[in-house]
Amino acid sequence: MTHTFSVHVYYEDTDLAGIVYYANYLKFVERARTEWVRDMGVDQVALKQNEGVVFAVRRVEADYLSPAKFDDELTVETRVDAMTGARIVLTQDVKRAEEILFSAVVTIVAITQTGHPARLPAIIRRNLH
Repeated sequence: MTHTFSVHVYYEDTDLAGIVYYANYLKFVERARTEWVRDMGVDQVALKQNEGVVFAVRRVEADYLSPAKFDDELTVETRVDAMTGARIVLTQDVKRAEEILFSAVVTIVAITQTGHPARLPAIIRRNLH
């Protein structure tokens, strides 16, 4: 299952050359993950309030393959590679049409509000199996 999320590149996303600043790709994939979770029917604010569980990025391995530029229309594709009781490993590709510009393997973990490991919420486990 692949989740897609659209991103329009604004002037504020670019450097003086009109190329997307490298750190902004991490913002693009973060937004895509937030929408992916929302599209699964998960209210992260309620999850935090009711179960005391939040998500944190544990690891990112990123490849910058080709630059995105001002006014590009991009798509972020998110796919699950692996899942355990407390973590999810995702591949997230930022594409312009069919060209992959940026690719990341992102490990997300469930933690308590005090930073201790937590089991992935049941709604997430159900949606990903």
